[in-house]
Amino acid sequence: MRRGTFVRWGVPVAAAAVIAAAVGAGPVIAAVSGDPVLPERSAQQLLADAVAAAGKKSPPPMSGTVQQTASLGLPALPQTGAGSPLALLAGSHEVKVWYGANDKLRVAMPTQMNETNLIVNGGQAWYWDSAGNTATKFAWKGGADRSPDPAASVPTPSPRDLTPQAAAEKLLAQAGEHTAIRVINTAEVAGRPVYQLVLAPKDEGSLVQEVRLALDGETYVPLQVQVFAKGSAEPAFQVGFTQVTFTPPAEENFTFTPPAGAKVEERAIGPDDLAGEEKHAAEADKAARGLKVVGDGWTRVAVVKASAADLAGGTPSDSRQDGQQDGRQDGRQDGRQAHGGDGADGQAVVADLLKSATQVSGPWGSGRLISTKLVTALLTDDGRLLVGAVTPEEITKAAGVR
Repeated sequence: MRRGTFVRWGVPVAAAAVIAAAVGAGPVIAAVSGDPVLPERSAQQLLADAVAAAGKKSPPPMSGTVQQTASLGLPALPQTGAGSPLALLAGSHEVKVWYGANDKLRVAMPTQMNETNLIVNGGQAWYWDSAGNTATKFAWKGGADRSPDPAASVPTPSPRDLTPQAAAEKLLAQAGEHTAIRVINTAEVAGRPVYQLVLAPKDEGSLVQEVRLALDGETYVPLQVQVFAKGSAEPAFQVGFTQVTFTPPAEENFTFTPPAGAKVEERAIGPDDLAGEEKHAAEADKAARGLKVVGDGWTRVAVVKASAADLAGGTPSDSRQDGQQDGRQDGRQDGRQAHGGDGADGQAVVADLLKSATQVSGPWGSGRLISTKLVTALLTDDGRLLVGAVTPEEITKAAGVR
């Protein structure tokens, strides 16, 4: 989690302006018969309310349970650790959240056998991992004049990535001339009346049928995001609250005492840590500059230099061999790499995905194609990885763009 991103909520102002410009001036939603019934809102009015809510100094206190579900149509993948981002590619996962203020937050990620907890309270934070029976205490050592997010160095995927707010930011940023936008009848999410914004790609080459964003009828906080693939009645990806309460959580939710017998570690966060975070940000920015984007709107395809060995954690020399081996050989090689060292989960997933890939070729060259309901990926033999929520035809077309 980066400092300053921990409590970013709501709809970006710039994205909302783009959406408002793309929608007609007249009202597009009316109160419906039956429950729930919300006041009439045009898309412009609804987005203005959402922007106003997002612009407040602090989001409203709340607590609830967020559930993320993915059904992307991937082949059966190897089991990964509960804390791995790769575990989010399939199945259903829950996160419990308590938010009291900008410096009071708790996130719990329970599984069948264990649980991780991140508790932020003022100038310190605790990270509890029941599987390892370890508790790590984070505290700021730089003085009160520059106290950062004490959870900035917690070694875990950001729980914020699972929230409807984060998904809403990314999805709304795609809106504009390539998107048809409408507001449909009010509905209910987590027992609360909501407005639903529907974003539908105009591009035929997109695998996305529509995206539905549910905004709370009182607070305008995004409560649910659903992504539907073409031809599917059920969402391929969904993240939303199954239970939510907009009242201040009890103070006891932000206190933590390590259980008896737990291994307790302490870590002080200071200016050097912030410098390290800035260095990582610079490295990420440098890597992003090596990313090429082909196409516009919903048919954009990301292109990066990569080989099967790169994806599976191999050495650069392996990439030259990959072009000379068939899919079965790649699968065996990648599978061997997957059983040791850091990133073993990712290596095993890559190995299984490569074994399910289809050999394709064209004027652009040759490679292996992986297709799901929502995402298509092409790994070319000349060392490129192309990924997009597009049809195979669109991604092979992008492969011809140099």
